[in-house]
Amino acid sequence: MTASPSSPSPAAAGKAIEVLGIVGAGAMGRGIAQIAAQAGLRVKLYDTNAKAVQAALDALRDTLDKLAAKGKIEASSVEATMGRLQACNALEDLADCQLVVEAIIEKLEIKRDLFRSLEGIVAADAILASNTSSLSITAIAAACERPERVAGYHFFNPVPLMKVVEVIDGLRTAPEVGDALLALGQRMGHTAVRCKDMPGFIVNHAGRGMNTEGLRVAGEGIASFADIDRILREQAGFRLGTFELLDLTALDVSHPVMESIYHQFYEEARFRPSPITAVRFAGGLLGRKVGEGFYRYVDGKQQVPPEAPAPDTLPASVWVSRADTRGFAAVVELLGATGVTIENGDKPSDTALIVVTPLGLDATTCAVEQGLDATRTVAIDTLLPLAGAKRHTLMTTPVTRRDARDAAHALFAHGGTPVSVIRDSAGFVAQRVIATIVNIGADIAQQRIATPGDIDRAVTLGLGYAKGPLALGDAVGARQLLTVLRNLQSFYGDPRYRPSPWLTRRAQLGVSLLTEEQ
Repeated sequence: MTASPSSPSPAAAGKAIEVLGIVGAGAMGRGIAQIAAQAGLRVKLYDTNAKAVQAALDALRDTLDKLAAKGKIEASSVEATMGRLQACNALEDLADCQLVVEAIIEKLEIKRDLFRSLEGIVAADAILASNTSSLSITAIAAACERPERVAGYHFFNPVPLMKVVEVIDGLRTAPEVGDALLALGQRMGHTAVRCKDMPGFIVNHAGRGMNTEGLRVAGEGIASFADIDRILREQAGFRLGTFELLDLTALDVSHPVMESIYHQFYEEARFRPSPITAVRFAGGLLGRKVGEGFYRYVDGKQQVPPEAPAPDTLPASVWVSRADTRGFAAVVELLGATGVTIENGDKPSDTALIVVTPLGLDATTCAVEQGLDATRTVAIDTLLPLAGAKRHTLMTTPVTRRDARDAAHALFAHGGTPVSVIRDSAGFVAQRVIATIVNIGADIAQQRIATPGDIDRAVTLGLGYAKGPLALGDAVGARQLLTVLRNLQSFYGDPRYRPSPWLTRRAQLGVSLLTEEQ
């Protein structure tokens, strides 16, 4: 729905926004005020707690002074920026604002009441925007007489450092409102991405993959929290593993978000939370800020259990399965430098270490289907390149002998590469998490929540991934990931692993996951 011809168009028909109102003087409101004032806007800051406004202005001055002292901004700009910030004592002081952004408590009715009040104060063409991270923009706007001027404007904390803002169109938001917010976001030095009003928008929606799948791996007893994090960080290349990330964001924030998005999508299996976080949340093990979460923190430093040293006895010979030709070639090339004999027969000898290279399957399934001795079988993850890897991951069957496990560990640690040995898991760790991240990103594109480019831009900036989910899928290989997902779905019988149509079709066609339909 757009504005009627007889009423003023939102955003004053595309006129640049110069006067910004902010309701809420907490961390988010303060951060938005800083980047807006630094960009040359006149900013009016209001909070029901007048002391909070003054505290925010004091904090902003301190921040700007520190930036100037470090040479990151001109000293002369401090007073100019502060001069554009104005404390307000009442909502009515925001009457001349062209845009008002609320950054208050995440309670729907409280936000609705605020927007109803603002409608009676600001001009008919002013934009009303919410910084909500979890509530429906359409639901907020439904309380307004002119819902077409209401949109989402979701920044991330800390606002000056997290250089992305999501512009969310509610069902009745006028197109020019989103256009104006996109332009303002760019003016304030942020990458502005646009999306439809859906739970989690882009970033919090896409972020389900890392956390929920890492928790599921832990819940199956496949590996410790620290080992899962090591694999995701060193093998898969993420900045933080699942449990380091959860400790950083804190469970009193992340667990309710996991539950909220799961329920908002009507118990969509891809977003299923874990009882692991529910129990730890209830027990107060919230993470870094309280000194204990999945890790303990002493003087703010994470305490990580040490890894056991690698065994040093290599196997006499190795037989590598040819069931996956790509994995076979990668393993044979890697083992060439070890000097270990690689058997060439169709079947392993009676004493050889047996190595399999599954995609989305477990070591047990490989051993049974290929008629191999499960007591000598060890699997290695070959989804990502083995050459130059910072970590290798091995997994054993439930009956793999200790000597076979240790020989495989010594073999793949040859040359000093760390090795994680996990229990049997369809899809290892990295395969499962990467496939889940890419699959969710592909389904965001399939639902037309945002463009492929905006999905990847939002995720790289909002979650700190080296690549967005679609570019990551291209880099790893969409066909390989489709195989992983199909095998996971077959093994577990769980719809959480069903491949997105977006991923399936592009993998079948052999085109980039960033490919939009003509």
